[in-house]
Amino acid sequence: MAATVHSPIVTYASMLSLLAFCPPFVILLWYTMVHQGGSVTQTCGFLWENGVQGLINIWPRPTAIAWKIIFCYGAFEAALQLLLPGKRVEGPISPTGNRPVYKANGMAAYFVTLATYLALWWFGIFNPAIVYDHLGEIFSALIFGSLVFCVLLYVKGHVAPSSSDSGSCGNLIIDFYWGMELYPRIGKNFDIKVFTNCRFGMMSWAVLAVTYCIKQYEINGKVSDSMLVNTILMLVYVTKFFWWEAGYWNTMDIAHDRAGFYICWGCLVWVPSIYTSPGMYLVNHPVQLGTQLAVYILVAGCLCIYINYDCDRQRQEFRRTNGKCSVWGKAPSKIVATYTTTAGETKTSLLLTSGWWGLARHFHYVPEISSAFFWTVPALFDNFLPYFYVIFLTILLFDRAKRDDDRCRSKYGKYWKLYCEKVRYRIIPGIY
Repeated sequence: MAATVHSPIVTYASMLSLLAFCPPFVILLWYTMVHQGGSVTQTCGFLWENGVQGLINIWPRPTAIAWKIIFCYGAFEAALQLLLPGKRVEGPISPTGNRPVYKANGMAAYFVTLATYLALWWFGIFNPAIVYDHLGEIFSALIFGSLVFCVLLYVKGHVAPSSSDSGSCGNLIIDFYWGMELYPRIGKNFDIKVFTNCRFGMMSWAVLAVTYCIKQYEINGKVSDSMLVNTILMLVYVTKFFWWEAGYWNTMDIAHDRAGFYICWGCLVWVPSIYTSPGMYLVNHPVQLGTQLAVYILVAGCLCIYINYDCDRQRQEFRRTNGKCSVWGKAPSKIVATYTTTAGETKTSLLLTSGWWGLARHFHYVPEISSAFFWTVPALFDNFLPYFYVIFLTILLFDRAKRDDDRCRSKYGKYWKLYCEKVRYRIIPGIY
């Protein structure tokens, strides 16, 4: 599965390096942001002097309070996922011809989560600043807990797969990294990937954005305009995500990438630590932008998030109406592509070649990367580290665009070639 994109040697090298380097990187990023003023040179100097022992010394041990916070949050989100009412939504047909069914209650879960969190703070029941104060221990607990979780997923894929969209490629490392199952579930209704990706990962982004804001308020007695811009843009983005959550279930993350270390560990650990890192940095670095600059950044960021949303909405509407809709005021131009499932059935897909999707095959990544830049830029340019997320996201999305193109090429054959002739650019119109 992985070898379709990169050569086996590159695949192994990238897998093993990610398995080895991502966990310590999360801790080093937190340590640099919180204890070294965001200075990469100071952390490098510390590690140069102290070596591996230095890393061991700064690595926080998971504490009882960290486990308690993670458990309460995870149990709360799992309960909301199961119990809140929601519309029945069908996912795309899988390679073996299965069609997963979901309950779309993400927006309700999002509002209940934020309202509960803010109410606990407001009424003095729980202070979110505690989460920030124990952040290193929480990340440490998540690193180890999520590794165990991924091992259990691997075992489940062997012993009790939830559907026929599962199986081993015969290599333990690839199976563990890329996952055994496409749609793992507990029972009939609890979808594990919806929990890890949406309700734990993306929800934690919003919860931590609010946490950082509250922590800065506690330290300084006020919230800087840079922190406000950062928090508002992140919350607008996460709100957009949950508003469009049913559309996310049609994307590569859910419909094509199996539930392994790559996706699940990424959502359980990487999203809460790396995606929220510009806000983590701003807690101790309150920048005053001034009203004019703050408003400019806020408006630009909101515009990018809206364009990103509108790209996805346009394609979703096109698929929902089977091409019988208007795109930018005109009938859409499209390619009718046929393909064969692994079960030997012939299916038809429509490929949209106008609107945002006529500009480039993955144009929606441009506003996504831009919006990440706009919620990071309030940190200004004293330190490089807040921009790590933007750089990481750019690499991730360019790689994903390549993987998606390769997958579509093998799925659609001549129709994909025709599509690429019509929509020539992969991501950036006129450039790439």
